[in-house]
Amino acid sequence: MATKSRKDNKGRVLRKGETQRSCDGKYVYTYTDPNGKRRSIYSKDITELRKREEELIKEQLAGLDTYTACSMTVNSAFDRYISTKSELRGTTMRNYKYLYDHFVRNGFGKKKIGSVKYSDVQLFYLHLLKDRGVQIGTLCNTIHVFLHPTFQLAVRDAIIRINPSDGVIAQIKKMYGKSPNVRHALTLEQQRAFINYVENTPRYSCWSSLFKFLLGTGCRIGEAIAIRWQDVDFEKRLISINHSLVYYRRKDHSKYSFYVSLPKTEAGIRTIPLMDVVYDALKTELSNQQEYGFNETEIDGMKGFIFMNRHGNVHIPAVVNQIIKRITESYNAEEIVMAAEQRREPLIIPHFSCHHLRHTFCTRFCENETNLKVIQSIMGHANISITMDIYAEVTEAKKQEAMQNLAHKLDIF
Repeated sequence: MATKSRKDNKGRVLRKGETQRSCDGKYVYTYTDPNGKRRSIYSKDITELRKREEELIKEQLAGLDTYTACSMTVNSAFDRYISTKSELRGTTMRNYKYLYDHFVRNGFGKKKIGSVKYSDVQLFYLHLLKDRGVQIGTLCNTIHVFLHPTFQLAVRDAIIRINPSDGVIAQIKKMYGKSPNVRHALTLEQQRAFINYVENTPRYSCWSSLFKFLLGTGCRIGEAIAIRWQDVDFEKRLISINHSLVYYRRKDHSKYSFYVSLPKTEAGIRTIPLMDVVYDALKTELSNQQEYGFNETEIDGMKGFIFMNRHGNVHIPAVVNQIIKRITESYNAEEIVMAAEQRREPLIIPHFSCHHLRHTFCTRFCENETNLKVIQSIMGHANISITMDIYAEVTEAKKQEAMQNLAHKLDIF
């Protein structure tokens, strides 16, 4: 039996799913989305409606859920992505969530993911750099690290066709320099000047052991302040790096507190041989604490932390950076006056942070060791490419010296 065709008010035959409303004459196409929900699109013109029908059918054939793309925000996509990252360290997860909530969620994050274009991501990144005070290293190594895979998951889930953040960081680096995240190590002279000034200045000498430890082990600051006496084997001259301390405020707490965490990566769990200078510094610290008292701080059941402030508590990383700034400013001021009196150029120490001391240690190591796997193991780098980047930078700086040494040793000209 033949089915009677529906027609519009002009006598044109309507296709399956098409209707025309009698109230306003608008054409309606009704379909079922991949989630089984009934959806409709509207147009005053039947030709325009059918163009949209064709686009919808093409996208459905390509596996795209147009409705979801139109309704899902970047925030929803990020929340979905982060919920899949069960392998992330607790500290990394908290850092990602904090930065996302602080810089993305209340602005860019409200955009519909299907409407985000390459230029939108680029402009957002430039806004973070120019207006929000975000450092380019933080942008490249953290914010982009979670935003790019957020968009990529949406691509894999067939929510959007392409990742709008692809290639944005390369363009940003062209604008701001190819190596925006490079931390320049202290020179050997600057390193020596810093330690000598700390040791010989009474108000800063109490920091000597910590800075020698950082410069002699390459530990991250969270690993250094977490070191306990039981992690040090003086007989075998070894330090066990097996945990870290993080200082942050949990959502259910009003104050910042310390918490025990695993090192940044699996490679971060390692054993570091003690240099003589580090061995002596720790022995001196032990002797002082035996006389004046040990650190009684307890964090998540752990006690016996080596390094402590004047209140007997573990050091807060931000405070250590403030002390470094105070020391370098004091040193530079005195050095400029002394250099003028002695009629020589002053040896200025640039502003640096705790992590620059780690980079300085790695640089000294690369200057004297060619086995990259050994360097990677001591540093706790998860990826050898990180080690190779530092090694390559050191090698480039030593090319001229190496050529001079080669000419001297060969004596062939």
